[in-house]
Amino acid sequence: MTWKKIEVNNDSTGFILNGSPVFNKKFCKVLKFHTPGIAPVQDDNGWYHIDANGSELYKARYKRTFGFYYNRASVKDHSVNCFHINTKGERVYETNYLWTGNFQESVCVVSDINNKYFHIDLYGNKLYTEKYMYAGDFVNTIACVKDKNGWKHIHKNGKDLNGKYFFDLGVFHKGFATAKDDKGWFHINQNGEEIYPGRYALIEPFYNGFALVSDKMNKKIIIDETGKQVLKIS
Repeated sequence: MTWKKIEVNNDSTGFILNGSPVFNKKFCKVLKFHTPGIAPVQDDNGWYHIDANGSELYKARYKRTFGFYYNRASVKDHSVNCFHINTKGERVYETNYLWTGNFQESVCVVSDINNKYFHIDLYGNKLYTEKYMYAGDFVNTIACVKDKNGWKHIHKNGKDLNGKYFFDLGVFHKGFATAKDDKGWFHINQNGEEIYPGRYALIEPFYNGFALVSDKMNKKIIIDETGKQVLKIS
């Protein structure tokens, strides 16, 4: 059976292949299959993972399980502890967290018992000493973090990308990131510099050279990478 072709059914209680049910079992809830062919499912005893044949990977049951990324899955036990397990159902590290994300680019965001955010590697080691009010996933080796001074970008070693802070911030996509200052939203380059002088109420990342933005009157506009208005959408 090719697990990549297995889909979640309409009410998310089972799986289908080519439109027909598989595994001959109904669950309380399921999530889709992820590499290497493992899916999170819930029965009356809790959440766990199954393989592409519908067989459980381990006997333990959790309050919540999520998909595998880099052969690591985030789970929450029946108290408040969150951590990662491997494809054998074994804990990857001993530390418990208040929240754990999914591994992206071999690293993962976690939150400790004091609601402080930082990143760990595949073995649970901290990447840097700092802790933040919030931290996002790394995208192309750069992540957004929030401390008392505002939002900034950091590298995987915890070093600032450009030393500049913003009111709000997005990840880099094709060389540009969304950013917000006291005048509104705009786009920046990796030096933290605006690429045009305009400001907007809402903004999206560039998609093949164009970005959808909303002005302060909530009118939708498409701009190019120089900030020039390409189209006004009525």
